Amino acid sequence: MSICDPGSTRINPAQGKAYDPLTADGPGRGRPHALSYWAATAGEEPPHDGSLTGDREVDIAIVGAGYTGLAAALHLACEYNLSIAVLEANRIGWGCSGRNGSFARVAFGRLGKQEWIDRYGINQARLMLDEARQGLNHLRSLIEVHNIDCDLTEGGSLEVAHRPRHARRLEELHRLLEESFDYRTELLDSTAIADRHYRGSEIHAGLFDSRSFGVHPLKLAHGLARAARDAGAALHVGSPALAIRRDGPHRVLETPGGRLIARTVIIATNGYTGERLVPQLKGRTMPVLSNIVVTRAMTAAEKTASNFVSDALIHDTRKLRSYYRRLPDNRILMGGRGPITESPAEMAAQTEHLTATIGNIWPALSGITADYAWGGWVNMTRDSLPHLYWLEDDPAVIVAMGYNGTGVPYSIAAGRHAAQLAVTARCEAPGPLLAPLERFMMSAFRRLGQRALYKLWGYQDGR
Repeated sequence: MSICDPGSTRINPAQGKAYDPLTADGPGRGRPHALSYWAATAGEEPPHDGSLTGDREVDIAIVGAGYTGLAAALHLACEYNLSIAVLEANRIGWGCSGRNGSFARVAFGRLGKQEWIDRYGINQARLMLDEARQGLNHLRSLIEVHNIDCDLTEGGSLEVAHRPRHARRLEELHRLLEESFDYRTELLDSTAIADRHYRGSEIHAGLFDSRSFGVHPLKLAHGLARAARDAGAALHVGSPALAIRRDGPHRVLETPGGRLIARTVIIATNGYTGERLVPQLKGRTMPVLSNIVVTRAMTAAEKTASNFVSDALIHDTRKLRSYYRRLPDNRILMGGRGPITESPAEMAAQTEHLTATIGNIWPALSGITADYAWGGWVNMTRDSLPHLYWLEDDPAVIVAMGYNGTGVPYSIAAGRHAAQLAVTARCEAPGPLLAPLERFMMSAFRRLGQRALYKLWGYQDGR
């Protein structure tokens, strides 16, 4: 049984009105997965409990069956033996948990390490790096303990200087990590990159971190779902939360088929967070598109000509960064920032841009075609950090979101923290991550600001 959108092509057609989380009532109901490489290769969907019908009372309700919601459900069911129900509007891992670039790195948010120090001081910055490192280790542990088959690929990660002047920046980061954080990385010159990873253009230096690994994102979501359900959590698909209202000490979540009544609610919707469901979040999220193409498999001659032998997760030093990796079946995944909207014209143009980028980086692969192309909404925050906190005016609702495009390991760590917070009212995350989401200035004009910022960053990246 296919879990993808029906159709004769694996390049996603944008149909109907372009979806935007800032203005839409919600992400739909019961929609199939995007036409992605991950959906095409994920295998059978995990068991679930169907749509919610009638009234049901649980200890904790979770909105969103992505990494954060599933991880929270898993930990609550396993460690605290509570009754848990997850509401998912569409399918398990339907959002960016099943569509992302597959990079599991020691990272969260978009701030550089020097910015951590400048904003929060060296002691807090060290705690933040340790938090990111623990997040990656926690993901690896979950995969092992629950025997999750998600095509884990060891290969490390490589940040590549796309301009000569950015080589100096990588040298400074290498020194900062070692001297201020006692964190070891390896600085590579262009020759070492060509020998060990790939030959091509835009490789003036690189910073290699051996700790990182790749995953199959949707298989990972499916594995978390199986583990959570085996532990006793209920997973209701095709059940969008339409409203949340107070009823004494409980919160009642309205769905098309019934009501879920709980004493605590965890909102884990990240880039697909609608501002109408949780009015307290109005103006505090910035969903932006990230797009990916996956090519046909390289021929033996193409692989030899490009020497693309690396299993590393690679990204460049652009502000509007490109990220890419060689998949286990010798296809190339190429991702980058998406267009402003999901209109057919903008999505098609972005597919062409990403495919052309492959030819720019690897001249030997110029003309390679994309078998799959898709996009997903990433949640950016004003301070470029993820956030985990109780709503200020409702101590029964926890918010966990804002991964800024680096959420594969940390969204799962945030789910564990949300579970701990729901039960004990405390968690171990560093202080800056526990603050409420900040409101964007002139939030009604976020899309206009995004267009202007993309133009500025595009200009800076080309210098």
